[in-house]
Amino acid sequence: MNNLLIRGALVIDPSQNIEKRMDILIENDKIVKLEKNIPSAESTFIIDAEGLVLTPGFIDIHTHLRDPGYEWKEDIESGSLCAIAGGITSVCCMANTDPINDNATVTRYIIEKAKQVNLCDIFPVGALTKGLKGEEIAEIGQMVKAGIVAVSDDGEVPRDSKLLRNAFDYVKSFGIPILCHSEDKTLSTGGQMNEGYLSTLLGISGIPPEAEEIGTIRDIMIAKLTNAHIHICHVSAEGALKIIEKAKKEGVKVTCEITPHHFTLTENNVKTFDTNTKMSPPLRTAKDVEACKEAIAKDIADIIATDHAPHSKDEKMVEFSNAPYGIIGFPTLLPLSLTLVEEGILTLSKLVEKLSFKPAQIINRKDIGSLKPGQRANITIFDPEEEFILTEEMISSRSKNTPFLNQKLKGRVKLTVRNGRIVYNNL
Repeated sequence: MNNLLIRGALVIDPSQNIEKRMDILIENDKIVKLEKNIPSAESTFIIDAEGLVLTPGFIDIHTHLRDPGYEWKEDIESGSLCAIAGGITSVCCMANTDPINDNATVTRYIIEKAKQVNLCDIFPVGALTKGLKGEEIAEIGQMVKAGIVAVSDDGEVPRDSKLLRNAFDYVKSFGIPILCHSEDKTLSTGGQMNEGYLSTLLGISGIPPEAEEIGTIRDIMIAKLTNAHIHICHVSAEGALKIIEKAKKEGVKVTCEITPHHFTLTENNVKTFDTNTKMSPPLRTAKDVEACKEAIAKDIADIIATDHAPHSKDEKMVEFSNAPYGIIGFPTLLPLSLTLVEEGILTLSKLVEKLSFKPAQIINRKDIGSLKPGQRANITIFDPEEEFILTEEMISSRSKNTPFLNQKLKGRVKLTVRNGRIVYNNL
């Protein structure tokens, strides 16, 4: 399909301050025109999007695709299928694969396989340290040449602050961000849920919010010292958000994200001992959830990211203490995020900014996150009012580990376009 004309959608593009009903014309893989009543050529394929919302394709900068090495949980193909069904056209995948993405060979494997699958953009995140061991800086320069867009040791938090300083100084020279799972592991190791009255009542070992706060302070101070861009992943605690707010006011190059599960669920959801409520950082108190929403409203939290973490049924169908941390996030990104609009926390335009435009800025990609003519045609079209029950059959991931399974959700992706090609159609 060379020419695609989408008519009558409510077009929202924060990069151009656009929020009005328009047509959009795509030729080959580029957006060429964005205006009302665009005339169509005979060969143009036309889609009527009246009553729907059209935005730049969503960008998720914190995901786990498990490929290579853990393909029974997820692989690049199944992860891509799941992403585009959620309106996500660009995915940044973390380095905790097997072998670990700490060298250019693994980076190239991920990029080449993504090209073969050809459903969404896959941007690898390289390891900060070799083997994620926190002992020696990884081959970052070679990985940058191969195509990584950021570095992170994710949940394997380096404990050596001197090494971290040297790593930040080195990474800064490549102009890419450092994605930090900020946590003092000496406080949190062995914990299964948020530490407090409820964890004591349930007899589950706790993870205190102070672990996140201490880790956030340490990482921000090193970013300040080195003038590097640090992006703090999945912030969940009120105290950590206050630390980030203060750092932003002081001019530190810090951005951060909040996941949908951290602004929709609380520690009370753990009462059922459902292992799909076990995640890291853990679900916290109602006060923390309100702090997350406030941070999103005040732009302390720059973006929303899923931390999509697939695990098989066998892995999750065990005792709570033995289950792995994490849930899938692609299928629920849009409906859970739209609750922020329903509650008046964000406008629809501001939400789109946090799902597309700002993530593109964080990973320094100027070819996505916008509908400006000349941009690659990565587009998401959705119905914000459509309600549906999330079933296993609807989830393309190899894993179904989500606490939102069989629940009614509102807001459904109808069409996903990547490089001018329709890759998901639910019209």
